[in-house]
Amino acid sequence: MSKARLVITAVVIEGRSQSEVAQTYGVSQSWISKLVARYNREGEAAFEPRSRRPHTTPGRLPQDTIALIVALRAELAGKGLDHGPQTIAWHLHHHHGIAVAVSTIHRHLAAAGLITPTPQKRPRSSYIRFEADQPNERWQADFTHWWLADHTHTEILCWIDDHARYALSVTAHRRVTGATVLTEFRKTIALHGIPYSTLTDNGMVFTTRLAGGKGGRNAFEAELRHLGVTQINSTPNHPTTCGKVERFHQTLKKWLKAQPRATTIAELQAQLDEFLAEYNHRRPHRSLPQHATPATAYTARPKADPANRTDTHNRVRRDRVDATGALSLRLAGRLHHIGVGRTHAGTRVLMLIQDLNIRIINAATAELIRELTLDPTRDYQPRGVPPGPKKKKPEP
Repeated sequence: MSKARLVITAVVIEGRSQSEVAQTYGVSQSWISKLVARYNREGEAAFEPRSRRPHTTPGRLPQDTIALIVALRAELAGKGLDHGPQTIAWHLHHHHGIAVAVSTIHRHLAAAGLITPTPQKRPRSSYIRFEADQPNERWQADFTHWWLADHTHTEILCWIDDHARYALSVTAHRRVTGATVLTEFRKTIALHGIPYSTLTDNGMVFTTRLAGGKGGRNAFEAELRHLGVTQINSTPNHPTTCGKVERFHQTLKKWLKAQPRATTIAELQAQLDEFLAEYNHRRPHRSLPQHATPATAYTARPKADPANRTDTHNRVRRDRVDATGALSLRLAGRLHHIGVGRTHAGTRVLMLIQDLNIRIINAATAELIRELTLDPTRDYQPRGVPPGPKKKKPEP
């Protein structure tokens, strides 16, 4: 006989008190009260096993949100853009005001049969990456191949910033030559400034160092030497050195495959210009802090140049604004608190610190939140906003 039936027999049939029965059978009196009430209401059905599953699940995603996740997956895939859980989470947060964990999105995509398991795939955490500290500290360049609708072969020359993954220039050509590289490099520095260094493979359009010294430097190498730009070339047969531009080619081709095949070089260039706007300004980059866009990362810090590679800021600190609208900063062994306003609570920021001069920037949008000169004699650094009107005391 089950313990529940013994308890009911003792209380209902034998008339013993609930406290006595609770002590006898080692159960709580509240459980006995619930059991008796259930027996009076349901009879013998009260002894049937019951599920412990909660009646409600407040944390469950609404069906509308699940449908939106699936729709975003299809929309991004149709455009040839990244459509993984991290990218979908970014779009939900920035375009729909919905915060959903990446793991939750992955679970619902898997339940919908939209994710193919790849257990053999190397985890991202196992890679050791180099990343330049500043924009324009290092530019990577390479070209890739593409075919027009009539199978005409073309080549696409790409320049990207190593720090921000910002696509500086992407141009289509019948064939990329040394003169093409020099011309596009000059156009790019006219728009974005002169970089501290460049990183390319050992193609003859970039360097003649493996040609046995015949003919001396090519035009691109001579231009770099004239401008004081440090030239770096990858180790032969080691393409991962230029991994960022190689990965950019994959992203570019994935997007191009989702578009109608161009029929002319001019039409292909128009597609490349459209891709540049999407990639730089609207597409979150998973390798950047807070999945910022490349344009945001490219403009968030001062640019390096051949004369000065070192960041003029002594420190770059990543932080999140607390619930009171303040940030903490330890300077010269003393902890200071900097007010930025409760409207920014929870915002991830970059703090660019040079001595006592501080700039606080939204890490995701590059918006300047506050700029100040820290007062080392004060703990709290107020925003300098005039105080509101004082409340009048009620008259007696």
